[in-house]
Amino acid sequence: MHHLQAAANVVSGGLLFRLRASLLWLTNACQHSHVTELEAYATSMQLLDAYMSKTASVSSHHNIMKDFPSTLAVDAASCALRSDDVCRAVELLEQGRTIIWTQMTRLRTPLDTLQTHGDHAMALMQRFRDLSSLLDKPPPNRSEGNTRVDVEAEETRYRHLVEEWNRTVEEIQEIEGFSRFLLPPLFSDLQDAAHDGPIVLLIASKSSCHAIIIPHKQPPTSIQLPTDLLKLAKLVVALQQAVGKEAGPKGNQPALTKALRELWYVVACPVVDILDGFVWRGSRIWWCPTSLFNFLPLHAAGEYRAKGRSVLQWYISSYTPSLTALIKARASHEKFMSVPFVAIGQDCPAGASFALDAVEPELELITSVDATKSRALSALHDNTWFHLACHGTQQIHEPFKSAFLMRDEPLLLLDITQTDLSRHEFAFLSVCQTAVGVPTTPNEVIHLAAGLQFAGVNSVVGTMWKVTDSTMHHLVEAFYNNMRGDGPMNSKRAAWALHRAVQSLACDKDIPMTLDQRIVFMHIGI
Repeated sequence: MHHLQAAANVVSGGLLFRLRASLLWLTNACQHSHVTELEAYATSMQLLDAYMSKTASVSSHHNIMKDFPSTLAVDAASCALRSDDVCRAVELLEQGRTIIWTQMTRLRTPLDTLQTHGDHAMALMQRFRDLSSLLDKPPPNRSEGNTRVDVEAEETRYRHLVEEWNRTVEEIQEIEGFSRFLLPPLFSDLQDAAHDGPIVLLIASKSSCHAIIIPHKQPPTSIQLPTDLLKLAKLVVALQQAVGKEAGPKGNQPALTKALRELWYVVACPVVDILDGFVWRGSRIWWCPTSLFNFLPLHAAGEYRAKGRSVLQWYISSYTPSLTALIKARASHEKFMSVPFVAIGQDCPAGASFALDAVEPELELITSVDATKSRALSALHDNTWFHLACHGTQQIHEPFKSAFLMRDEPLLLLDITQTDLSRHEFAFLSVCQTAVGVPTTPNEVIHLAAGLQFAGVNSVVGTMWKVTDSTMHHLVEAFYNNMRGDGPMNSKRAAWALHRAVQSLACDKDIPMTLDQRIVFMHIGI
């Protein structure tokens, strides 16, 4: 064990060698319940992050993630929980998840406060920005007609830029007040994510399933849930099969109700029982799911019987892909409060087999632009509030090619990640399956809605599965009626506006809506 640990820390061995040695150390430490198990997890995640930073393209990042254990972060958190170190579990989970998004956002880190630390700090700030800008540009690839020599030369240039970027970061960390610049956050910093309401972290690992409830000021609470990975996998399949099934004579969907009831008993109920002790009914809560929990509509769990309890009745649910993402979104919201709004609609893009009947009625509620890809990107750049109503595609094997379909060509998730949306407040994605992750890398949370938030949008409404034209039209109208209210629109009202819209439509006898359509929308962000 000692030799493997030493090999993982030999700097001259190169990152890939050290990463493989670290993972071998980890495998052996887990098998023998060795005292270095938690250290092996932390070292492996640190080396994986460093190895990822040497790779230029987003697609390469995703391919690298597929070559290494996808459960590294959740298994590390579970290891910390076995030692009753809940705070360390949260830190490890934040460090080891959403690595691809973290790599991107590092290159867009604001450094305005460095200006007050003298000329040397100013020079470092400018060098960091210049290098980050160069690294943030997509490199050429062979599919674009570049030769092998060109691609290899570009890869060498990229590695040199990374080395210079790392040296610059180290120099910034030597400045007073910047010692933890771009380092994994501490729990004391992560707890700020619970400023407006508690965070519920859900961990699904091979050893156990836990919920960690994080209040703003009190210590976190860990609950072992009465389920396991196999049961969760069966529940995910049951829900996916139940969604979209035709309703019975009375308009009910018994298979879906059964699955949501099980979700209540094995996940939501234990959490709500703890929250009930310190969180007022009607308050906001944030779900931060991992692994298989990413594919479950946690906001819709309930008993579904007369006078039965449900999450919808007790709390206003939002989601966040990571605690850091939520903290950054809140900080951005405090800086920008303008409301330039645009709607982008495309009911029948190139290659579509059918038209979306609800797009035109939706856009009558707001304003629209001619929805080509270039015009859409321009509109996104110029407007900090936007509404997208169009076809969407999800590419499971190449998730960054998931797209909103415009009139001429798709607007890819990759295009969005390369767009600076750091001033953007709100996005409503009136598109099917915009908040569904990738089964092979669930802890990376790669989908259209998460992509918008990591690109800078503070508040996003997306969908978990297919949504009908009728649902779109009625819910969009109810949502914006609630969102506008009596004063100026505020992106922090989005979760409440969605919650009220869903409740009002569920009670409206004149608008028949099946259960799967009432719970299809979810809110991400502040």
